[in-house]
Amino acid sequence: MFESKVIGLNKKEILDKMLDERDGILLTSEVIAAGISKTYFMEYVKKMGMERMAMGVYLAADAWPDYFYVLQARYPKVIFSHETALYLLGLAEREPLQFTVTAKAGYHAKSMDEQNIKVYRMKEDLLEMGVTEVASPAGHMLRVYNGERTICDLLRSRSNIEIQDLQGALKEYVRSREKNLPQLMRYAKELHMEKVLRPYLEILLS
Repeated sequence: MFESKVIGLNKKEILDKMLDERDGILLTSEVIAAGISKTYFMEYVKKMGMERMAMGVYLAADAWPDYFYVLQARYPKVIFSHETALYLLGLAEREPLQFTVTAKAGYHAKSMDEQNIKVYRMKEDLLEMGVTEVASPAGHMLRVYNGERTICDLLRSRSNIEIQDLQGALKEYVRSREKNLPQLMRYAKELHMEKVLRPYLEILLS
């Protein structure tokens, strides 16, 4: 949390500092947490010519939009997964055509559906398994499933994924220096994907 009680700084200077530290993106929730009223913040947004990227998310006029970070800021309870996780983890070269995220079962996602965001759902007790933090292309930290969880999720959703994309993801994972095969098998067992995963690994590791 940003410390608003900085000696010698007025409200505008605090917001200027926050804007600089956050690469031109400000969240209404963080501004209020820093002790600045929403009314004052809206005046600042107007004066600075900031763009409203989403509800509670504002971008400086000279900043580059980070749509990964904007999505996470707007929907902080979702986790980047599947094809989007592959890209963020460096296991896929091309950026996916649409964002893919996972949320807990029952999560209301009408607004995401309208934005062509693919939403998968998971039981709450398994939702946080494999969550890590990875930097977006613009450098903001994002909540993303790790490689092991992502491989298991792709297998679980294989009926909705192009076979060449699935095979490519498995090959990239096996080649990765950061792979953790024991953890992959643990996750596969938890997600009931162990029998599906084994034949792929036997071929790729032979």
